[in-house]
Amino acid sequence: MAHPPLVTPEWLHDRLEAPDIVVLDASWYLPAAGRDAAAEFQAAHIPGALRFNLDAMSDTESSLPHMLPRSDVFASRMRALGIGDGTQIVVYDGQGLFSAPRVWWMLKTFGVRDALVLDGGLPAWIAAGYPTEDGDPAPRERRHFTARLDHGAVADANDVARALETGSAQVVDARSATRFRGEEPEPRPGVRPGHMPGAHNLHYAALQSDGRLKSPEELKNLFAESGIDPDRPIVTTCGSGVTAAIIALALETMGRPARGLYDGSWSEWGADTARPVATGA
Repeated sequence: MAHPPLVTPEWLHDRLEAPDIVVLDASWYLPAAGRDAAAEFQAAHIPGALRFNLDAMSDTESSLPHMLPRSDVFASRMRALGIGDGTQIVVYDGQGLFSAPRVWWMLKTFGVRDALVLDGGLPAWIAAGYPTEDGDPAPRERRHFTARLDHGAVADANDVARALETGSAQVVDARSATRFRGEEPEPRPGVRPGHMPGAHNLHYAALQSDGRLKSPEELKNLFAESGIDPDRPIVTTCGSGVTAAIIALALETMGRPARGLYDGSWSEWGADTARPVATGA
């Protein structure tokens, strides 16, 4: 039986020395946050953790942010980190629960069977009284890593359009309500404000409390209040494919895995003038 996707700081601390566990610091911040993930990693990270640079591990040739790379490219980069097949991977970030779910989703989508997220991230680890270390981690030997893309986990614009037109799946947007309604400009130039006609809005921040995911019962109520039925197929989306994974993680903890995540998200849809855009509630 697969382990639930979330683990506590206590769980990780008890297993930190296990040879088959790799811990990844997947911290990534929006420019407006004014934080430097690389510098923060150098200053303090969970002992033995490796830094997973989300930008460098994504498709660096795409004009869209954070797109999945080709399977062979991802495999090569994971090997270079010293991560091999059969490893249990625990991902965390410095905000609590922000970018780590995106990396968890990437790992799962490329076939990692045992990918987990540290609930509350580095802040929860520190609050529990556990130590950190600074500087660069000890280098690891290259290991064989096999990446097999689960195409069904990745939705494209046509998949989303089909779901909206036919009702075959609910499309859930993780952006803030003001961005969803088109009341503020999008951060990327050339991207129209608003949302996909027929999409639901559930801000990723509402799913959390102090950087930790809310209980399955609380999550169920939040989905219901937003007019979303977790028992029906769901495709998640957001601005650039990062916080959409927080909704996917929430659904996984509820035992209702998302049908897919729209990798291009609003960065692609909002810039494509052939795609319809709605504003307002």
